[in-house]
Amino acid sequence: MERLWPHLESLSGEKDNSNTEVSVKPTTWKDYFHITKIGITLSNLLSTLTGISLASREGWQTGTTVLTLVSTALVIASGCTLNNYIDRDIDSRMARTQKRALPDGRMQPQKVLWIGITLGVLGISLLGLFVNLLSAMLGLLGLFVYVWIYTAWLKRTSTLSTVIGGISGAIPPVMGYSAVSGTLDLTAWILFIFMFLWQPPHFLALAMRRIEEYRAAGIPLLPVVRGFTETKQQMLRYTTAMVLTSFLIFEVHAAGKGYLTIAIGMGILYMAFCVAGFFAKDNIVWAQKMFRYSLLYLIAMFIGMIVSR
Repeated sequence: MERLWPHLESLSGEKDNSNTEVSVKPTTWKDYFHITKIGITLSNLLSTLTGISLASREGWQTGTTVLTLVSTALVIASGCTLNNYIDRDIDSRMARTQKRALPDGRMQPQKVLWIGITLGVLGISLLGLFVNLLSAMLGLLGLFVYVWIYTAWLKRTSTLSTVIGGISGAIPPVMGYSAVSGTLDLTAWILFIFMFLWQPPHFLALAMRRIEEYRAAGIPLLPVVRGFTETKQQMLRYTTAMVLTSFLIFEVHAAGKGYLTIAIGMGILYMAFCVAGFFAKDNIVWAQKMFRYSLLYLIAMFIGMIVSR
């Protein structure tokens, strides 16, 4: 935990030893979008929209839908911005992140910190005031898990980071569902479990692709600590559990036969990709294909849920 203290000190205005220099490079408008990780924010909005769709069995509520998506986007952008703030020391040691605004000196840490805090307060306030208290509390929980439990603590200390961090990634669809329904019923919990199980194989594939960068940065992800074989075994376990869970969406009548067809076909292919990993001659190439397929799989599943609800 001592590695976190430089970041915590800067919260109170004390000296931040990890990045005390004043930014000397000009900040561009693109930097403001990049610190919110706009791609992650938009992809999470698709999962939020899916939750809204499954709960909207009597027709779309346009006002609630728009308010929920905007508010959720602010909360997710807050988490991504604060992630950039906390991880700036790690980002400076990894080739794929060295050119981000903070490690490259285009933005000052305090500025990024306050942007992140402001986005979070605004997003959760909008949810609580104009949607419902349940969705606001879920947003706050997801933000806390992502920023503090995952980013500040487990990512730096444990191979469980990709598992526990999955809680925050599984909350957006439940926020969307609860925004309309006002409850956490069986469908909401199935959505949560499905998204929770999707994330380990997705992020472990990324960890395999970038293993040397994570090793150089001192991040104890599973491939770095225990190797590729155990990583593949865990990916297969999570994928199998996820595919079986995906069928429950149909069983509780939240989506129809069109969705079930997609779930069966895409699920079998996903498991086949996992098994193929044990025979792969090039682990990095295989991991890259797995990472891309995991994204395609999730998009197809969400579209299937929305269209076939």
